[in-house]
Amino acid sequence: MKTNIEDISSVKKKLNVEIEAEEIDQRINDAYKKLAKTARIKGFRTGKVPRNILEKFYSGQVMEDVTNNLIRDTLPGAIDELKKFPLSMPAIDNEDLKPGQAFRYSASIEVRPEFELKDYLGLEVQKENCIVTDENIDKQIEQIREASGTLNLVNEDRGVRDGDYVVLDYEAFEEDKAIEGIKGVNFPIKIGSGHFYKGVEESLLGAKKGAPLEIKTDFDKDYFNSRLAGKSVIFKVEIKDIKEISLPELNEEFIKGLGEKFSTLEDFRNKIREETTAGEEKRIDNELRIRLLDKISDTVDFELPESLVEYEINAAIENIKQRMSRSGGDLEKSGFDQAKLREEIRPAARKSVKNMFIIGHIADENKITVDETDITDGFNRMAKDFGVGSEMMRQYYETNNLMDSYRNSLLREKTLNYLVDNARIIVVDADNITRR
Repeated sequence: MKTNIEDISSVKKKLNVEIEAEEIDQRINDAYKKLAKTARIKGFRTGKVPRNILEKFYSGQVMEDVTNNLIRDTLPGAIDELKKFPLSMPAIDNEDLKPGQAFRYSASIEVRPEFELKDYLGLEVQKENCIVTDENIDKQIEQIREASGTLNLVNEDRGVRDGDYVVLDYEAFEEDKAIEGIKGVNFPIKIGSGHFYKGVEESLLGAKKGAPLEIKTDFDKDYFNSRLAGKSVIFKVEIKDIKEISLPELNEEFIKGLGEKFSTLEDFRNKIREETTAGEEKRIDNELRIRLLDKISDTVDFELPESLVEYEINAAIENIKQRMSRSGGDLEKSGFDQAKLREEIRPAARKSVKNMFIIGHIADENKITVDETDITDGFNRMAKDFGVGSEMMRQYYETNNLMDSYRNSLLREKTLNYLVDNARIIVVDADNITRR
């Protein structure tokens, strides 16, 4: 077997493999000998079918099987000569197999990029000062009250107000023609939430139940929904019900019903402050790590394996589909331009892949690894967050073949912690953070 390596790019290699004619003939002969033992052809006893008859009936299948076996048997050795681990399944391109002739095939493979990082320890990075105000606490408490509130029908003759919950029928039209998929029956929205179509919520303010409305809205050309992008749309709307929320009184009876052991309202506020502060600290720490990793990433540029970028894009789209499915939606039927969506996701996918290689490089260079103690501690933290036993968490990950992914996430976390520990942290107020 002869092998040569062709550099297509820094991360894409092409292995050209040639197998001598003698081995080809030997493999073909062996295949026919094996076939002769079992082939059943009318007029011949099993094991006594002449070679020329076998070739007449089975040559196509034999050549295909020998080709597949040749590639399967020789490809690992060819990859070993590359001395790099392939990041994706090789793309095979081969000639037709012919007796008496050498057989050639090529395998295109993506490999890990090679690059150098310099001076990534001791970088100066900004960290947001964690400030939790009474206003933040009041907002959290209002959200808790709203989650426990009761929606009541508005029976008085009044129009829609900001904060109302409205149930409506709607359909979108362009030049008197209904737009497929942009329609709802008994559809609930909260006025002021900003979750409905552009301009429609604001136009419902003051409208009354039962009165048909026509609301004109112009959508930008780059609007995410391809069925609406760049169009002037008329929404025909009828309000079926108007509801307003009745919030429970903030007293000791209310807080005792939350399932927590609070003796006073002050205890309740302190608990909310503690949880809010913990959430803010987690957000700030995550943003600090992102900011630091961005600084390191800006110092180096290298080619990315497109197969990994495409994998990230596909994973992101699958997550979108699952989220939409859980809320009763469907990406294919929603009007999303999936080609456009893929291109919008691509920059984030490229950043994710680049950061993965950078973190791996730093971990290797500084001999950062994940051991059993790290894994156990990680499951203990996770179990505490979910309120279950750590062994149950481990069993779930092992049963669902998630341990490799979990180790990778722990290695990422450990490496980022190492970078933060070796960085020069400058604490500044949120308004003074330098944005990218």
